[in-house]
Amino acid sequence: MTHIYGEVTIDAPVDEVFDLVADERNEPRYNPRIVRAEKVSEGPIGIGSRFVAAPKGMGAKGEMALEIVEYDRPHGLHNVVRSSYLRVDGTLTFDGVEGGTRLRWDWDMVLLGPMRVLSPVLSFFGPGWERRNWVGLKKYMESGRR
Repeated sequence: MTHIYGEVTIDAPVDEVFDLVADERNEPRYNPRIVRAEKVSEGPIGIGSRFVAAPKGMGAKGEMALEIVEYDRPHGLHNVVRSSYLRVDGTLTFDGVEGGTRLRWDWDMVLLGPMRVLSPVLSFFGPGWERRNWVGLKKYMESGRR
């Protein structure tokens, strides 16, 4: 298992950052590694909301299912992500700070099946990949495109 954590400060109100992140359909706007995301559950976004996301270059076999298992607007999310090759369980916390919102991520990730042999690669590259994702969110939100 690989543990990945970090934080970034975004110059935007905490409720706006939370709402954008909680709706997985927004991720392709700020993460170029995700080409499609759709909501597959009924009702408003909250506990039990489910999404399917498609990473770039992975095809149908690479699709990831995300479920929100804890939802505390605008302070925290606990998400579980499952795919044929990966399991992720972790939290995102959102704190109002001077200058906007401090977003923290704290993930436990494990590669599955034949991909398991790449676990050392995930441990080495994973933190940087994850940080790029959230810096992408920061750039997106601070650009005023939301």
